[in-house]
Amino acid sequence: MKIDPRSSADLSAQIANAIRDAIVSGDLIVDERLPSEAELVEQFQVSRPTVREALKRLAAQSLIRTQRGAAGGAFVNRLNFEDAYSQQITTSTLLLSMNAVSFDTACEARFALERACAPLSAERRTPDHLATMRAEIVRQAQPGLTDEAFCASDVAFHRALVDGAGNPVLSYQLAGAVEAMQPLMNMITFTARSREEIVALHTRLADAIEAGDAPTADNALAALDSYTRELAGNVFAARERRNQQADTP
Repeated sequence: MKIDPRSSADLSAQIANAIRDAIVSGDLIVDERLPSEAELVEQFQVSRPTVREALKRLAAQSLIRTQRGAAGGAFVNRLNFEDAYSQQITTSTLLLSMNAVSFDTACEARFALERACAPLSAERRTPDHLATMRAEIVRQAQPGLTDEAFCASDVAFHRALVDGAGNPVLSYQLAGAVEAMQPLMNMITFTARSREEIVALHTRLADAIEAGDAPTADNALAALDSYTRELAGNVFAARERRNQQADTP
């Protein structure tokens, strides 16, 4: 593992990347103990605080875990998809908030990915996945449900659909697509949407998943995609009209 002291990149980041690369390549295997802080200081010719910062970066990515005691130290962690979901969601949320991604682009990506899951979910979903979808539909139909609670229910409904595909790689990839993009879509469209229309589309989708009817499930998602884009178009058009009126002397 090497770093370039002449590089402008932060030394702790370089060390973290070097160790990460060793883990990814298999040079450091699961449950293997990393060199001690003193050994890393000697190896990389840096200060102890720099090494500690590098280890914090790796721990934040769930790549290593630390143990105390005589047999303690830093060890290569065994990653699983569930533990990585939160990082995927955080990264997707930051990318959407910090980059100029249009609503249509986000919508296109999210529904394209979700429609890839629908046939698998129609075939593989468990009773628990279906029960979650049904429970969220009931929740969404409750009078007086706040917009925040409706959004959370919307996310839970689509996560159950995605997880019903029984493919952890797809669930991981779509964790960010659903949990980052769905709140964005709700935030933009909540003033114009009809909850009854969304509940009807969700019911149509759940019925298709329960029946194992992949084409109908795909059609329901396509309809939801179209409805979402229509809502956003109406909101943006109304916003533009207000701006024009405000600019008119």
